[in-house]
Amino acid sequence: MGILLKTVVFLAAAVIAASTASIAPAHAIDSSIARQLNALDPQERREQRCDIEAMSRIAKAGEGFRPDKVIAYSRADIIEKGDDIRAPGAVFRSAGDWYKLKFKCRTGDEGLGIVSFDYKIGEKIPRSEWDRLYLYD
Repeated sequence: MGILLKTVVFLAAAVIAASTASIAPAHAIDSSIARQLNALDPQERREQRCDIEAMSRIAKAGEGFRPDKVIAYSRADIIEKGDDIRAPGAVFRSAGDWYKLKFKCRTGDEGLGIVSFDYKIGEKIPRSEWDRLYLYD
């Protein structure tokens, strides 16, 4: 679990850095991120790649969000079928606040590429709900 947590933190930092610079299309990822993802099992790799895509898309959408964390399973279990992931109960953190999120993601290239990605940002999650959802500062 320690390695997984370090990987997630590394990936989040990489997405933040990428979102502040001019980068390649959303489906492309840096080779160092790809190496980190390849160290994960295929299921975890797909989920992490979709989380990275969510952070990247939200950051680029021009709505003022600067996401530093996505949790795909916080409010509901993720639904996986092959390369498809649906996260109807996802959340993301931006500027210390958590927001509801849902997304559909299809990966390719052994979980490293994004074939399609759709998302919807929901309302801000009140701090009073954070403990129940295992959210943190």
